[in-house]
Amino acid sequence: MTEERLRRWLRSLLATPGLTSISDPDEAWRVHVEQSLEPLELVRALDGPIVDVGSGGGAPGIPLAAALPDREVTLLEANERKVAFLKHAATEFPNVRVVRGRAEEQELERFELAVAKALAAPPVALEWCLPLVRIGGGALLYVGSSASAAVVSSAARQLGGAPAERHGGTLFVRKVEPTPARFPRRAGIARKRPLV
Repeated sequence: MTEERLRRWLRSLLATPGLTSISDPDEAWRVHVEQSLEPLELVRALDGPIVDVGSGGGAPGIPLAAALPDREVTLLEANERKVAFLKHAATEFPNVRVVRGRAEEQELERFELAVAKALAAPPVALEWCLPLVRIGGGALLYVGSSASAAVVSSAARQLGGAPAERHGGTLFVRKVEPTPARFPRRAGIARKRPLV
């Protein structure tokens, strides 16, 4: 049942222009579902609400919501067209809610875990994610194997995070102290002037 719901979401994703550059269904399953679920044990260990920042077409949030039906998953997306797609997709996943907005405008320290995939350069994505999570929670960035843990760790120090831990194709930053009040900076600033 869960796999069938994910396959319906994926078919809809592939049929909607501008949401993914992938056209092959098997490749889409590998990239959008299997990669999203690679750090599932780590996600499971952090018990509390999850936010997928800049959710786009719904990965990794929708696969995580399907795998963890008892967890609240918020898909946060600023683009109205993508929000419309996500709202339609979310009807199949009762633990998913869709919020239109930017990370810089959200209530801080509300979530246990913030996830981001293909959102921005890792230090930028971390600045958008870490302020949203409470102390003891963390940010999980799907970055591939080439991203520098040292660079992300340098940004993490400024945001109240511990050094980045590599888990396969992801970097995890645990929040160990409150994020300074000046973060996240105004919309557009993090991308224009990255912390590192």
